Amino acid sequence: MGRSISSFHHLLLSSLVVFTLLLNHVHANKKCYIVYLGAHSHGSTPSTADLEIVTTSHYDLLASILGSEENAKEAIIYSYNKQINGFAAILEEEEAAQIAKNENVVSVFLSKEHKLHTTRSWEFLGLRGNDMNSAWQKGRFGENAIIANIDSGVWPESMSFSDRGIGPIPAKWRGGNICQINKLNGSTKVPCNRKLIGARYFNNAYESVRGKLPRSQQTARDFVGHGTHTLSTADATSCFGADVLAAIDQAINDGVDLISVSAGESTSTNSEEIFTDVVSIGAFHALARNILLVASGGNDGPTPGSVVNVAPWVFTVAASTLDRDFSSSITIGNKTITGASLFVDLPPNKSFTVVTSTDAKLPNATDRDAQFCKAGTLDPSKVKGKIVACVREGKINSVAEGQEALSAGAAGVILRNQPLVNGRTLLSEPHVLSTVSYYSKHQITRQHSEDLIPSDIKSGTKIRLSKAKTKYGTKPAPVMASYSSRGPNKVQPSILKPDVTAPGVNILAAYSLFASASNLITDTRRGFPFNVMQGTSMSCPHVAGTAGLIKTLHPNWSPAAIKSAIMTTASTRDNTNKPIRDAFDKTLANPFAYGSGHIQPNSAIDPGLVYDLSIIDYLNFLCASGYNQQLISSLNFNMTFTCSGSHSITDLNYPSITLPNLGLNVVNITRTVTNVGPPSIYFAKAQLSGYKVFVEPNFLKFKRIGEKKTFRISVQATKVTPRRKYQFGELKWTNGRHIVRSPITVRRK
Repeated sequence: MGRSISSFHHLLLSSLVVFTLLLNHVHANKKCYIVYLGAHSHGSTPSTADLEIVTTSHYDLLASILGSEENAKEAIIYSYNKQINGFAAILEEEEAAQIAKNENVVSVFLSKEHKLHTTRSWEFLGLRGNDMNSAWQKGRFGENAIIANIDSGVWPESMSFSDRGIGPIPAKWRGGNICQINKLNGSTKVPCNRKLIGARYFNNAYESVRGKLPRSQQTARDFVGHGTHTLSTADATSCFGADVLAAIDQAINDGVDLISVSAGESTSTNSEEIFTDVVSIGAFHALARNILLVASGGNDGPTPGSVVNVAPWVFTVAASTLDRDFSSSITIGNKTITGASLFVDLPPNKSFTVVTSTDAKLPNATDRDAQFCKAGTLDPSKVKGKIVACVREGKINSVAEGQEALSAGAAGVILRNQPLVNGRTLLSEPHVLSTVSYYSKHQITRQHSEDLIPSDIKSGTKIRLSKAKTKYGTKPAPVMASYSSRGPNKVQPSILKPDVTAPGVNILAAYSLFASASNLITDTRRGFPFNVMQGTSMSCPHVAGTAGLIKTLHPNWSPAAIKSAIMTTASTRDNTNKPIRDAFDKTLANPFAYGSGHIQPNSAIDPGLVYDLSIIDYLNFLCASGYNQQLISSLNFNMTFTCSGSHSITDLNYPSITLPNLGLNVVNITRTVTNVGPPSIYFAKAQLSGYKVFVEPNFLKFKRIGEKKTFRISVQATKVTPRRKYQFGELKWTNGRHIVRSPITVRRK
């Protein structure tokens, strides 16, 4: 665990303070809107005068709608005056609509709630501290790389943030000595140090909706555990878009190298979303300052098209398993079912009687609510001292089901996955009583209209639960998590999302000492320095950490080059050397689940070739996508960009290739690779079942580092190619040492 934390020698936390308190809503007829104005004309290091000029311009713009500067100042809660141009204000719907008509305004949109997408994992990725050939050693453990983690805060006293043995704060840091974390009672220690080099909180948008927070909660200290967990790895709550954008704006201005965001809005099919989503907007402006933003892909899988944070300039991460399980077994007679558990506090040789939650329900409870052990559904007289059999309802969190069983007097819970929702993804959660989650292939009997309890564990069955233990070397691994959000990309179908997958199941990392183990209000257990959590929130910092290693070794690489290095070296095979499986029976995963594949840091640090992109390439992509010329120009810092020539969406120099609407005519795709290794010759090999694929030229000879070569891929469907069905293939460039792989995703219309 220590090695996984020490991989980041310098960390910045730009924090969002997030609470789940039910406070009174304010501004009954008004809501928080973000008014986005594109880029600033000032440089990357604005002066105090620059910031004042921008803020004044925001007041003037809003005053033209509200009638006075005083009204404008009262309405604005954030002036994005550093790297992102815009402001957040409390407005009526009519006022927001009126300001949207201004020719200088790119977009006006509601500040929505963003859902937080919530050791061994680094070893599973091949990183070992004593291996001189590992990415940790070559990347000097991320020395001098500054990572901004935008989340629910941090518990700075955790040993994971100790700066023992850490060198001085990087000279490029522009965030000063700001550390907005309150000290613990009786403590004289400054919360920030040479590792956790700064902390800020942003809660104006939250307070505009939920009401003023008490002074004790005006802090970047983590009260829910999510932020501490993701930061130390580098869904029970939410945050507000205006706060997220303020945090990103501040992080860019502070001089960070990377930004990690484990949150996102719900999925959308609106092509304008890239200008109305704060992560997309923030990532674009980060990119303009040579900063890569890594974001979680969401926990709404396995629904197709559920992936979020899908703009091409965002690095989007899915979640998969690793080769460590926290397990327990359920014994029924001479039969044993292996399940997942963090603890079982029951005598292992003592048998307990099972009662199904539907048989134990209160008279006024519905079968559907009872099967999920929802609050107020279990009859204490029927469950006391027994093991309650429930069905998992939540995709990444089911601790509330255990709380209901505990409240009714149960001795424990066995929690069965829904075959079509959870599949074989077994989650070890910090339940409030002895609980084992399991998957059963046995048939289901419908004793009640909505009952999903398996036929081999009926009421009256005697079972034994073993003590929980840690198991290493699980095979196969990785396996895609059932909850990990899937493609295709609904906003930009020609861009494959997610980009990669990383460990996000049963991840052990630091935790807030204030938060309860389960994060339930009724859970009185406190003081856990570490905890196990689930979600793409957990996989996201693994990718950010890997990007930090690459940034340290290659400080001049662009965000796109770092992203390409991780994507083109990712693996599509598990630790049995077979194709990565999905969480569901007899199903292989595909690029809509894992993108380019499972990250391999040791390969990513030496990729051989990269697909590079500049801000101009992304602007040309927007031109090809048909966006308004004035809008595109406003995104460029000098406001002078003009769409010229012919541009194709498919020619964006992305490390993956996606053709969602292919006819029978041949389609030509252009890509350019940059050599980042020694002189060598690369040979191409492409395959895509049901299609004709050609690469021209089919070999590339590089004489020096930095040399670029352009090639063309021709793809053509045939009359026998299935229609309206995606097919998956790949393009590989190999030189005997490096394999540079790009997934190919095609659908004939």
